[in-house]
Amino acid sequence: MEEKKSRISLDNKKIWVVGHNGMVGNSILKKLKKYKSNLLVTEKKDLDLRCQEKVQNWMKRKKPEVIFLAAAKVGGIAANMAFPRDFLYDNVMISFNIINSAKLINVNKLVYLGSSCIYPKNVKQPFVEDSLLKGELESSNQWYSLAKIAGIKLCEAFRIQDNCNFISVMPTNLYGPMDKFDDINGHVPAALLNRFHLAKINDLPKVTVWGSGTPLREFLYVDDLADACIFLAKNYNSSQLINVGSGYEISIKKFANLIKEIVGYKGKIIFDSSKPDGMKRKMLNSEKIKKIGWKPRISLKKGLKLFYKWYLNNQNILRR
Repeated sequence: MEEKKSRISLDNKKIWVVGHNGMVGNSILKKLKKYKSNLLVTEKKDLDLRCQEKVQNWMKRKKPEVIFLAAAKVGGIAANMAFPRDFLYDNVMISFNIINSAKLINVNKLVYLGSSCIYPKNVKQPFVEDSLLKGELESSNQWYSLAKIAGIKLCEAFRIQDNCNFISVMPTNLYGPMDKFDDINGHVPAALLNRFHLAKINDLPKVTVWGSGTPLREFLYVDDLADACIFLAKNYNSSQLINVGSGYEISIKKFANLIKEIVGYKGKIIFDSSKPDGMKRKMLNSEKIKKIGWKPRISLKKGLKLFYKWYLNNQNILRR
């Protein structure tokens, strides 16, 4: 149920974008520069977000009024399966330390970024927000999912017990500038874009893609998500999480061929069915955010073209 809280302004506020070097945080930070605000950022080497004492001390000194919590340890299926401890521990500690400290200093608004992988693998799709905790998680990324669910529930608990204006936003699968471009830590779009580009410039005869190619996925360009997060920071006040998706799904096979076309690779695509597919389908129901006035603006093909252009122009800063 949506609570009666006034619309907030982002002008003349101290706004902390947590995780500004990542894909989501970087895009949010760029979008916020049009506001007359004091934007705060922190570097990993200067502030370990997993350390409660350090986070509390920093927040007491800086006193951010609005927080976009986009920091997380992220990666694809391979990374999630190889490093379960890191994905669970690091993400729980990051979110809990910041959310708890936000209560201690009376932050005006906190926007917590989750992930579509929080939803059970066997419930009806597209996923509606009420599907949370209605079934078993997909095992290949359960550690990250559990950490994100814990953060969502902590925001809800602080709202119920302490009337904190903390909201949770669930984006679908994302792609865009500042992602990680490697097969272990990269998401599917970035990993494939990098793989096809390297195959093109090295004149390789084939590119291997994990899985059968049959799973369906929904993808959203990160700048659309950043717009949605800012829109929700100003307009949404509820203990219930809210989905942000594109409303369009595509098979991994068609998606790989679309990237191949955009990159201009001429070789073959081999689908390795010995590798895990993950969930067969993963799509969000984003009707709630559409009803309150937001919808995506960037199509998949346009977004991938923008992504590849950025990739080509920023070879010196790519994260691998």
